Amino acid sequence: MNIEIIPLHEQEEYIRLCDLLKTAGAVETGGHAKAVIQNGEVTVNGKVCTQRGKKLRHGDRAVYQDTCFEVR
Repeated sequence: MNIEIIPLHEQEEYIRLCDLLKTAGAVETGGHAKAVIQNGEVTVNGKVCTQRGKKLRHGDRAVYQDTCFEVR
């Protein structure tokens, strides 16, 4: 499994799951992010997550298509 680090800017407390997938380049559009999340294709901290607005904070991990995105 590949691991990609998604850094938070100093003023940010969190990143929303749909934005994380777009920022990481895992999906091309917000609509695509919404679809893969609602289809149950993404896990957050080991559990399927269907909330596209899920707030990910430092240390959280999201997995999509055999890539782990860790928020730091």
